Amino acid sequence: MTPFRYEKPADTAGAVEISRRAPAARYLAGGTNLVDLMRETIERPETLVDVSHLSGEIRDIDGGGLRIGAGVKNTAVAAHRSVRERYPLLTQAILSGASAQIRNMASVGGNIMQRTRCLYFYDDASRCNKREPGAGCDALQGFTRNHAILGGSASCVATHPSDMCVALAALDASVQLEGPRGARRSLNLTDLHRLPGNTPEIETGLQPGELITAVELHPNRFANRCSYRKVRDRASFAFALVSVAAALDLADDGSIREARLALGGVAHKPWRARTAEALLAGKQPAETQFRQAADAELSAARPLPHNAFKIELVKRVIVSSFVALAQRKEASA
Repeated sequence: MTPFRYEKPADTAGAVEISRRAPAARYLAGGTNLVDLMRETIERPETLVDVSHLSGEIRDIDGGGLRIGAGVKNTAVAAHRSVRERYPLLTQAILSGASAQIRNMASVGGNIMQRTRCLYFYDDASRCNKREPGAGCDALQGFTRNHAILGGSASCVATHPSDMCVALAALDASVQLEGPRGARRSLNLTDLHRLPGNTPEIETGLQPGELITAVELHPNRFANRCSYRKVRDRASFAFALVSVAAALDLADDGSIREARLALGGVAHKPWRARTAEALLAGKQPAETQFRQAADAELSAARPLPHNAFKIELVKRVIVSSFVALAQRKEASA
């Protein structure tokens, strides 16, 4: 392992200041992704800034929303009463991820910032533009079963691995950031992660030294009509082939007032399916409508040699998820 310096600041401002002074620094929380990458010498930080003891609370905020500190462990988020009752979609997604042991260590901020699990990214004998800009992408001519079908480029077809972030995208969550000299800003989670384009090494919209301090959730109308479904090769500790975070809000006449849909395992970032959402607004919750919306959303898909199955798979999961949610509404009426 490459030698590094370790710092444990007393507060967020101190952490950001260390990062400002040491551009090759990385923030360390649970370490469930970063430490692995350091072992493989893919990440070579000169300084580790320990933020695991910071931003560790969950609390209500004005307007009926919820603020989840970036340092809160995934297990604690999933088990929190307010999350389970008001944002069950988030609980479902977190419990679909990794293993209990990793959820006990992984933090909210670290989950958001985790890097792709693309095998070619982890293999330093392979060419990877994300690991070494301009080197090329061996995944394009390799085994592509787990790779992107939406938003990919000639430079990168890796997918984002997080389950939690797919739910946060569907919930319109915002990410709270603190930067150098006390600068603070809020960024919608759907705007945080980037598509690869020609610069896949630039994975987020964070500025140098910025630290995620919290995630904020708005009041939620979908608590009783939401689901997270994940299709994977095995039932535990496997990343999604495809995943679907779906939610419905139905009007008094039974029509769809609003639909929320986000997809995982299909793109370089959590994919908010806005085309499908727009097509469903005002429609009756019928299987044919759900299928048309799914077809429209996936019309832009560009499969690779080994992952064309993902297109039909994700369509079927979208349709079955929405059908089940519509029936849940009818059963509770």
